Amino acid sequence: MLETNSVLDKLPKHLLDLIIDQPYKEYTAQDHAVWKYVMQQNIHFLKDVAHKSYLSGLEKTGVSIDHIPHMYGMNRILKEIGWAAVAVDGFIPPSAFMEFQAYNVLVIAADIRPIDQIQYTPAPDIIHEAAGHAPIIANPEYAEYLKKFGFYGSKAFSSSKDQKMYEAVRHLSILKADPYSGKDDIVAAEYDISEIESTLSARSELAKIRNLHWWTVEYGLIGSMYFPKIYGAGLLSSIGESYHAMRDHVLKLPYSIDAMNYNFDITSMQPQLFVTPSFDYLTKVLEEFVDTMAIRSGGIDGIRKAINSENIACCVLDSGIQISGKIVDFIEENKEIAYLKTLGPSSLAFQDQELESHSKAYHHDGYGTPIGTILGLNPGFITWNDYQLEDADIKLNEHCNLEWTSGIKLKGKLKNILRKEGKIIVLSFEPCTIYYKTEILFQPDWGTFDLAIGKKVSSVYNGPADPNAYGYTFEVPKEKTHKIEHSKEAKSLHQLYQTTRNAREGALNETHKEIKALFKALKERHSKEWLLGLELVELAIKSNSEPRLIDEIKTYLSSLIKQYPEFDKLINDGLNLIEKQNN
Repeated sequence: MLETNSVLDKLPKHLLDLIIDQPYKEYTAQDHAVWKYVMQQNIHFLKDVAHKSYLSGLEKTGVSIDHIPHMYGMNRILKEIGWAAVAVDGFIPPSAFMEFQAYNVLVIAADIRPIDQIQYTPAPDIIHEAAGHAPIIANPEYAEYLKKFGFYGSKAFSSSKDQKMYEAVRHLSILKADPYSGKDDIVAAEYDISEIESTLSARSELAKIRNLHWWTVEYGLIGSMYFPKIYGAGLLSSIGESYHAMRDHVLKLPYSIDAMNYNFDITSMQPQLFVTPSFDYLTKVLEEFVDTMAIRSGGIDGIRKAINSENIACCVLDSGIQISGKIVDFIEENKEIAYLKTLGPSSLAFQDQELESHSKAYHHDGYGTPIGTILGLNPGFITWNDYQLEDADIKLNEHCNLEWTSGIKLKGKLKNILRKEGKIIVLSFEPCTIYYKTEILFQPDWGTFDLAIGKKVSSVYNGPADPNAYGYTFEVPKEKTHKIEHSKEAKSLHQLYQTTRNAREGALNETHKEIKALFKALKERHSKEWLLGLELVELAIKSNSEPRLIDEIKTYLSSLIKQYPEFDKLINDGLNLIEKQNN
């Protein structure tokens, strides 16, 4: 069960199905050793190259160095800075990820990277989320940017190909996070992604804002162009990528809205990075981008984005009324929206609250309404009382005729006037006929016609106005991250890690004797295991074991480097740090 707090209690219902219990008991002792190694290396390297908020943020957000953090413990600390964390199963839909962020909730993928991806992993994991994202949110200015980004990101329109790309990336990340996945399967998954990319034409709002998210929140640099600091979570959580990012051959570009045009590849290190002068500048660029979004511009362009997305959207009229549903068509007249049409369950709302009697159960087949200026009516008529309406021949329970400047005409009997905050927002007619030129838009046998009052479309965005009332949901991904079924050999290795951890924590009486036995088992049964060798060196030094034993383990590690050159940096970085910590 999710342990809630004041932050988590504010989450809307449609996000809750994506949350899982953190499978804490399933983490092996090797997993904890991977966490410890990455954290120690990161802190050692990042103390000089990360933004100053990073080290202090680790403590403020409850991120442990020695063991994988438990979400409950993190939340008790995070709530003090107005945030929370939840566990999820790998990549979740981008809009959902953004919306969690808008509610001050960090989404943490519960899995941890396998040892062969210790320097960099394409899959979201707890190191990336907890050790990368969490510390920087302790900076109030950055946290506010993150929240605002989440809000607008969740309102951005996607395309059908965005969904295909998400599913393909999720599939690849699941395969790569499983140490037992076949190479052919991985190659096929990478090919699928390249095929989808080759067919992408114009980028959607969501694709563009995801690029901005990647080059800031995930892989951002801050400060001087010549000596920038790291603040992006993908860099803060990757010992390989953070080192790579600081090298001269990685192109450093000044951050601007143009970053939205740079796509990214999750399977490899980044060829270029963007540098922002300050966290405040991130918000300025975000605002510049939001000015291009349908949520702020509305109009015909916004409606077209909603139609192309094929998703539930909300259209906001200048009167404040909100129309939610799958927008499928519109009539354009004089470069303005003259009539709007949805298909399937639709609803009307005001200030994000569904209007009584205008739920999707009532408008179950769809909804349509004229939009624009009504001839003969003062633009301020929406504030008129019943007597003022009667003076204009608009009377309850009587027939009236309305005509818009677009040429759309309505003939019907007024049955109801709905007002909110002193404004007329819906006029209901029965019977009613609406036509445009020779086209019938509504006829009497269809029932009551509910006219949404508004002269123009001021905003359009992804999702319904009142998600809870609408019954909005994110589909839980069908493909789950793989539950790793460890071999008998792997379980034996994990037990050696556990015994080593027990010894380090003082749970064994004869540590020196135990280290010798562990080292013997390591050489005989797991001769390629470098990380356990480092753990034993560290333990031997801290327990004042005889120098000969320490040298034997170091010699073993040196032999591994000769056999497996890819271990060179990992082993030497580990040994160097152990030496520094014990001098």
